[in-house]
Amino acid sequence: MEFWLAPLHGITNFHFRNCLNRHVKNLSVAVTPFLPVGATSQINVRRWVDVAPENNRSGEVIPQLIGNEPTHFVDTIRELQKLGYQRFNWNIGCPAAQVVRKQRGCGIMPHPERVEAVVRLVTQETDCCFSIKMRLGLKSPEEGLAILERLQPYPLDFVAVHPRLGVQQYEGKPDFSMFRRMYETTGQNLVYSGDIFDLSSYQYLVDHFPKVRQVMLGRGILRNPFLAEELTTGQMLSDGERTERFAAFYADYIQTMQAARGEHGTLSILKELWHYFAHFCQLSPEALQELLRITDFKEFNERAGKYIG
Repeated sequence: MEFWLAPLHGITNFHFRNCLNRHVKNLSVAVTPFLPVGATSQINVRRWVDVAPENNRSGEVIPQLIGNEPTHFVDTIRELQKLGYQRFNWNIGCPAAQVVRKQRGCGIMPHPERVEAVVRLVTQETDCCFSIKMRLGLKSPEEGLAILERLQPYPLDFVAVHPRLGVQQYEGKPDFSMFRRMYETTGQNLVYSGDIFDLSSYQYLVDHFPKVRQVMLGRGILRNPFLAEELTTGQMLSDGERTERFAAFYADYIQTMQAARGEHGTLSILKELWHYFAHFCQLSPEALQELLRITDFKEFNERAGKYIG
């Protein structure tokens, strides 16, 4: 099984990806947070910091794209190919309201003909390896099934599926019955994404969907940076090793972010990350809220250090 780092917008940028690769094992590929597509005349390559080759020398990276205009995908892919990229992923699963309103992300899923139009032009006009990351649908799983049926003739790299509807956001549980319908009817290579947090959730996937060979880990990696290692070996790391290695990862990440964004910018993203790190460090909801109320960078780090151990 291959374990891939799923994209989380605003979190898994190149600073996080590179730091993670310095401290953990068994992550084969990282898909970047989405990059809006545009016409050649609108593209400013200097703004593509997150996919700049000099920032991505650690592990394979697949740029993820978002949009709905077929020609913009072709133009953007051609510019990214000049940077050395050959694999590209299209996000049609983002459930954020501001994205859906523009018929991007999950907002395009009720329109399978528009999805096919993008895939058709990209496969006709470029020689790239193109893939899709999707949900079951925006409001109905029939949307995802209709898309897969239309895409059957196209040689996609893979289709990653998060088995929730867009309207669910991250609430409820993955719908494995609908994922099975996709699994049994499509000829595309399905990559699984969603709610793999521990050995038991992973084992369920392996037992019920043995043809799945790649799994994207998103929130699970944030809750436990060593998750891919533990899933590979089938054993959890010892408490001592987890604590020691997490402390080293965390210190490296803070140093990296301070150099890039300063104390204020670093504190902002650390507060977001601690919603996940709290699980790893076994913080109570009350302790987490106390930590998040701290507005001084040094005080925040001192308190967080006590929780890391």
